[in-house]
Amino acid sequence: MPTSSIKQALRERIIAQREQLPSDIRAMHSAAITERLLLLSQYRQAQAVLGYMNFGTEFASELWVQRVLADGKKLALPRVNRRTMQLDLYWVNDLENQLAVGIWGIREPIVDRCERVSTIFEVEFALLPGVAFTRDGGRLGYGGGFYDKLLAQLQDMKQTPRPILVAAAFSMQIVPDVPLETTDVKVEWLVTEHETIHCADA
Repeated sequence: MPTSSIKQALRERIIAQREQLPSDIRAMHSAAITERLLLLSQYRQAQAVLGYMNFGTEFASELWVQRVLADGKKLALPRVNRRTMQLDLYWVNDLENQLAVGIWGIREPIVDRCERVSTIFEVEFALLPGVAFTRDGGRLGYGGGFYDKLLAQLQDMKQTPRPILVAAAFSMQIVPDVPLETTDVKVEWLVTEHETIHCADA
């Protein structure tokens, strides 16, 4: 079976299982994950972080995003650039007035109300979405390749320091294996409702 077919089958299976989680359980798991994220020393030391606004049945990242702002950190959020089909990042400090529902129903920065982030290297801590993850940091996204293109900057430029890459997911999203391309970038930390996994140790 082609790699793309394996990925799509895994995507569909995990999303279907995630959708079967009762909403109150998802909310409880999301609250637990948020607290674990806030305890990470890499988060606490970071002055500028990249987050995302959740959609569907994924980890409710908006809880964490609100805490980032409450902690006085600079917050970057992504917006899909439909011309380049890549993610542009913007600094956001007012979730009510600087965001609007965009592509796929995800709340995105309003371009003329936010300052553009020039490079991902401006953030020290990056929280990434995904469908499935392995304990050693492998990540399966939603199939659009948007984050793959964003993270490719980390390989193209030998710049340091680099942002710490972290993923938040429900424990049922952890799988034994994810098909990876040679260009795929692994996350360094994986946070679930039950545990905080340092993927380098896996």
